[in-house]
Amino acid sequence: MRTAAVILCAGASRRMGRNKLTLELGGKTVLRRSVEAFIGAGIRDMVLAFSEPARDEAERLAAEYGLKLAEGGSTRGESVYNALKVMDCDIVAIHDGARCLVSQEIILDSVASAAMYGSGVAAIPARDTLWKEGEILDRSAVMAAQTPQTFAFDKILAAYEKAVREGYEATDDCAVYRHMWGEAHFSKGSVANQKLTVESDMELFGPMCGEQRTGYGEDTHRFAEGRRLILGGVDIPYAMGLLGHSDADVLTHALIDAMLGAAAMGDIGRLFPDSSAEFKDICSLLLLERAWDRIKAAGYSLVNADATIVVQQPKLAPHIDAMRENIAKVLRCDVDRISVKATTPEHTGPEGNLECVTARCVCTLKR
Repeated sequence: MRTAAVILCAGASRRMGRNKLTLELGGKTVLRRSVEAFIGAGIRDMVLAFSEPARDEAERLAAEYGLKLAEGGSTRGESVYNALKVMDCDIVAIHDGARCLVSQEIILDSVASAAMYGSGVAAIPARDTLWKEGEILDRSAVMAAQTPQTFAFDKILAAYEKAVREGYEATDDCAVYRHMWGEAHFSKGSVANQKLTVESDMELFGPMCGEQRTGYGEDTHRFAEGRRLILGGVDIPYAMGLLGHSDADVLTHALIDAMLGAAAMGDIGRLFPDSSAEFKDICSLLLLERAWDRIKAAGYSLVNADATIVVQQPKLAPHIDAMRENIAKVLRCDVDRISVKATTPEHTGPEGNLECVTARCVCTLKR
């Protein structure tokens, strides 16, 4: 069956106070997230019913994905009807562009319901106590309707044509469908499938739309006499230290590179070149702090970091906790977000021959 979708992006966003569909969440606009959710579910035949505030973003997405456009109306019903008039399909899913957290599972379940029963309205049972004029309603008999609301195309088009003739208006497509055809069939919704409506909703939507990015860092420094052995900001007693322009803290350097890599902001050498006298013998924890300030300013927070130090001698187990605490203090995070491990190469390779120390680190950031 040919399946298509209507994405509604013609609202005035009065309760938000600004155009919510063009707000960015995790690097993507609200409208783009809704569109890409349907593309991810295999539905590429789409009509965007837009109003002027969302025109630029709607046109951009239409050009990028080959979508159709329809002028939005003064009401939700008018916008849906305008979109339906330019469509040709068997099943149509109608979705609020502001429900950008919709999952592919919800979309596909709604479509399957419409294919079997003629309608599939995403909904969830009421979870809270409901009051009406001092009376508590039986919430077991109440459903909270969401979108997508999916229907056999010919039936929902006929229902809207009847609604237009009779001047019947409703706040959702299910009501229009029921006005002509009777009961609609509910499909699986989700508590997460909320509609972005007011400014305070951003406290929920922001974290849920955050993009996670992972970076990798690696650093090696040679052993040298007359140098201190600094790892994770801990001064470790040993006959030799590590050679480098700064304090040669390979653990902290690997962490910096992993974090910069996750944020696509270059590497430690670009930020703190060894040709600069400013960084001669500098504590690498200070470099970590400066790098982290830049990364935070770009909108990232730390999920976790996991590092491994490859060293034959000395034994690092007594110092691991202090390294983790130093790093967590600089990054202003809980120490359980920082993992540091040490392994011996069993006298193989340059580390096993006491020529150098190597550190490798993986870091995940969230924006």
